[in-house]
Amino acid sequence: MLLELKNICFEREGRKILDDINLDIDVGKFIAITGPNGSGKSTLVKIIMGIEKPDSGKVIFNGKDITGLSIDERAKLGISFAFQQPVKFKGITVYDLLKISAQKNITKKEACEVLSKVGLCAKEYVDREVNGSLSGGELKRIEIATVALRGAKLTIFDEPEAGIDLWSFKNLIDVFENMSQIIKGTTIIISHQERILNIADEIVLMKSGKIETIGTSKEIMEKNFTKIECCKIERMEYERKNK
Repeated sequence: MLLELKNICFEREGRKILDDINLDIDVGKFIAITGPNGSGKSTLVKIIMGIEKPDSGKVIFNGKDITGLSIDERAKLGISFAFQQPVKFKGITVYDLLKISAQKNITKKEACEVLSKVGLCAKEYVDREVNGSLSGGELKRIEIATVALRGAKLTIFDEPEAGIDLWSFKNLIDVFENMSQIIKGTTIIISHQERILNIADEIVLMKSGKIETIGTSKEIMEKNFTKIECCKIERMEYERKNK
């Protein structure tokens, strides 16, 4: 088992954000976590990465208890985290960023190959600066390229579709549908999007800080379609109010 969450509890200001979470994730799986706003999804993955610390419970990675380890220590063990809003780096080119992520001096040819895998025309992007001239969708795909070069055992995406336009989202979905060919390892993705949920090996449906159910895409979508549609509507309303 690659990742084991044992009795994870997390509370803030008297409210239980996560309430006795138990979850096992195997090697090589594509896992989607979904649920209403406030169900604890983002907090759960932040605890896996070490951004937040649980009040109780254990995080076991590759058989090792990493509950007390820092973000850097977890990254060295092979856990990678992609935020909702990718970071921009003034003065750093896409090629520079890919070399940093690979932690070795890769050639431009190697950089171009990984950019092509995420659907970017390599010649147009490899020497571009990672700044505000890039769209949200372009930044997301560049971030996926950096993750691919990192070679992480576990990669976590927190709502990668958030804040991008419909055209960029359609292109991004194509990347996720080929994720197993781009990123070798296990992937956890928080999403409300049906197309992403449909390609997951397993879906974890959360509600009110608990795991309500776990199953294959077919099982969850058939039995919980109405709940998932409500989650999508909640997310759209949240984004509208917070533009």
